[in-house]
Order: sequence, then C-alpha cells, then structure tokens
Amino acid sequence: MGIVIAVISGKGGVGKTTATANVGLGIALNNKKTIVVDFDIGQRNLDMILGLENRVVYDLVQVMDGEANIKQALIKSKMSDNLHFLAASQTKDKSILSSEKVKVLIENLKNSYDFVLLDSPAGIESGFEHTIEFADSAIIVVNPEVSSIRDADRAIGILDAKSQKVKDGGDVDKYLIINRISAEMVKSGEMLKSDDILEILDIKLLGKVPEDRGVIDASNQGRPIVLNKKSMAGEAYLRIASRICGNSVPMKDVENTNSSVFKKLAGIFK
Repeated sequence: MGIVIAVISGKGGVGKTTATANVGLGIALNNKKTIVVDFDIGQRNLDMILGLENRVVYDLVQVMDGEANIKQALIKSKMSDNLHFLAASQTKDKSILSSEKVKVLIENLKNSYDFVLLDSPAGIESGFEHTIEFADSAIIVVNPEVSSIRDADRAIGILDAKSQKVKDGGDVDKYLIINRISAEMVKSGEMLKSDDILEILDIKLLGKVPEDRGVIDASNQGRPIVLNKKSMAGEAYLRIASRICGNSVPMKDVENTNSSVFKKLAGIFK
C-alpha cells in the first residue's frame, strides 16, 4: 500500500502547489511510483506547473462520479515515467466532494502507487478537510512570516482533530517545509528564523527552500525547478524528496549569508 501525503498550508500564496509539483517529481526521480492529485476544486493550477494543462480530459470529480475511470483520467508526466497526475475540476464547487467518494478514490490510488501526494486547497474549508481526512502524513508549507505560521498552526489543529487516522486512535505524521527563505532578511530580523518557527509549530523539519526567482519562470514554463541543476530551490526540493524516500540527507544552511554557498554567489557579482 502506498503512502498518502496531504500537502497543506493554512493560508494561500506560500508556494504550496509549487512545492507539491516539485516534491512529487523529485520523489518520482528517486524511482518511486508517484501520483500528485489536485484537490483544489475550482482553482486548478497544479496542471500548469507540471506543464500538463493541455492534456487534461477527465478530472477527479468525474472519476468519483463514475463518468470516467481512473485510467482514463490519469496523465503521465513528460519529465518522468514514474509520475502521474490527476486534475481537479474547474467547473465544480468544493461542496461536490464527499468522504465516501474521496475514500474510495484514495484507496484505489494507494494500491497502485508508492506515494500519493494530495495538493490541498488553501484555507481550512471543506475541500481542505476532505484532503486531510484519509492522509497518512502531512507536509505543512509555510513562509517565514507571522501570518503564515499562525494559519498553519490552525490547519495543524484541524488536521489533529478531523483526520480519520486520529479518530482511529493513531497519529498523522507532520513535516514542515519552510519556503522562500531570504538569508539577508533573516539576518536583518525581517524574517523569522527556522528555529523560532519550529518552536511555535512543534513539528519535524523536512526542508528549507531559499527564495529563488527562477521558480516563477519554471512554473510559467510548466517545467518544475527540480530539473534545473543550477537552482538552489531546485536542489532544496530534491533533498526534501530524497528524505521522503527514506534517504539520509543533511540539512543545508540556507539562512546564513556567511555560508560558503552565499560567499560563492556574492563573489560572482563582485
């Protein structure tokens, strides 16, 4: 049986969908059969970041309603044979989801994939609750700012209250990705340090992703940044994916402007 991971954030605009696409592809590049599912009903964006928007014929709502079978709706990634994608509906509302239908869909996917990544809608509405309901673990994506941390804390509270795994007496493993870290802003005190964030949220750190302007360009091109070997953010997502696959990968210090990486970058512009 595969592992179901809900990717959540609390608030929008923190890079959650970008993280889902890059981590999903990164896991697939580790030779694991992976599917990423867009649960953001009505707001479909994951297909564009993966460069698959023109290949969508059927979506997950049509699968759950019996209008199409899973094989018809699955889209193979252009970048890895190990990665598949299931799109959200753009014409339906989040209220269309039901626990029974979501459970059947996820159980079917668990039987076919090593990892099932669910891209949750931002916020803590019904679509969010259905995404977390049958997850084995959750990745919480935050930016190093107070509003993002506060909303993530609320999302974690709902996860711990409404997950089926918790209702059954277990625990949902929770992991943190700190996204869009600017070493200069951390140094000047304009941005929260990772240690402070971890103290507030009290969950395991999965990875730190530095601010990288190339991420926007990569998303616009439909080519995830993990494929760019010169990108610091791409490298960070690859390290995160490797950790999810069970590999021991040291945490890189992307908050310290005195680190060798930043010294090297500074030298280029002298």
